[in-house]
Amino acid sequence: MLKRHARAACTALATAGLLLAATGGATASDAPRPAAASAAETLRTADAQPELLAAMRRDLGLTATQARTRLAHEAEAGATAARLRDRLGAAFAGAWLDGADAGTLTVATTRAADTAAIRAAGAEAKLVGRSLSDLDAAKSALDRAAGAETPVRYVDTRTNTLVIEETRPGAAARLLAATGTDSALVKVVRTAEAPRPLYDLRGGDAYYMNGSGRCSVGFPVTKGTTQGFATAGHCGRAGTTTSGFNQVAQGSFQASVFPGNDMAWVAANSSWTSTPYVKGSGGANVQVTGSVLQPVGSSVCRSGSTTGWHCGTVQQHNTSVTYPEGTISGVTRTTVCAEPGDSGGSYISGSQAQGVTSGGSGNCSSGGTTFFQPLNPILSAYGLTLKTTGSDPGPGPGPGDPEPGGTWKAGAVYATGATVTHGGATYRCLQGHQAQTGWEPPAVPALWQRL
Repeated sequence: MLKRHARAACTALATAGLLLAATGGATASDAPRPAAASAAETLRTADAQPELLAAMRRDLGLTATQARTRLAHEAEAGATAARLRDRLGAAFAGAWLDGADAGTLTVATTRAADTAAIRAAGAEAKLVGRSLSDLDAAKSALDRAAGAETPVRYVDTRTNTLVIEETRPGAAARLLAATGTDSALVKVVRTAEAPRPLYDLRGGDAYYMNGSGRCSVGFPVTKGTTQGFATAGHCGRAGTTTSGFNQVAQGSFQASVFPGNDMAWVAANSSWTSTPYVKGSGGANVQVTGSVLQPVGSSVCRSGSTTGWHCGTVQQHNTSVTYPEGTISGVTRTTVCAEPGDSGGSYISGSQAQGVTSGGSGNCSSGGTTFFQPLNPILSAYGLTLKTTGSDPGPGPGPGDPEPGGTWKAGAVYATGATVTHGGATYRCLQGHQAQTGWEPPAVPALWQRL
């Protein structure tokens, strides 16, 4: 099956495109369009740098060739899963990757009639009893009532269950009773460690708050002509001043949310310039080319000022975590280790920015679980532009102004399901990302579906 999927990964976009385009009629925009790039080309997986490949070798046991293959499979599988999610609608029950090279994509559905289309797109089909939206709704009810004794809740798409981690026997049962949640939906996991924010600040470099506590830079950004970076909200509040890794005055927090989410951004003074890099192994620069969130099972690497550069895999998206300070929702659970001081630092998959370190449990000696706040909501909430090594979207049209030929706009952050027009046609976003020049909808079928 791995070989079949490896071949299918190269054709899945075209196959899925044919399946989905069958419902669309000809339009006046059927003029020649730009050549479409594959998902791997769009996400530039072939440009993965040696530092990232070396960390994947160390933490995932892969050779450089296997790591490159895995990154390409992850990109193609992410695009295929996004198309299938769009096609399946309410019946979609999740997608995930398996295999050392991420060569097997599985897509779950509650509708038996969908399995043929899933297999035709090159994925394994799994028929389950509960949709992802139903399980997410049940989790939301638990999130509103959860406390410190049930610190982590997430949907495990592989088992089609809602998982509750409890630190004391009976805590999950009490939460279920308080919310009226059906216990048949739930798997309870005992845990000895409760997550906590990783206090104690190019991505991954240290910064200091009010001259004392330390966190890590997430991703360098710009806002107009202002340079700065995204980081974790628990590291500081609006007005908190920062100094850089060299203890030179750096800037101040402009906005911060924690709990609820764990997001913030710092505006730097004129002595600092945003760069499109994350600090990799040995201090080498790892390039950032975009912000496409990768699917469950994908490899992901983290840079932080305490423990440096470590890799693992994505376990679940849209996880909720209750820290002593309160609950945060919408974070991603990973197998990457982290320690205090790594907070706010960068998570990157290939060259795609994923998010900033929030908290976790364990450490980088014995291993642990960590959570990151996805980056795209931070960019969207604060109107920031991720600094990338690709084409710079530049200032573009003014706020609210359409791009020539449609409403798609370079620099805008698009969530899955958003619709735009471009060149007279309408497109729906398949994978959330910040748009940039060269990623116009007709050219990147990994990110956009023409309607």
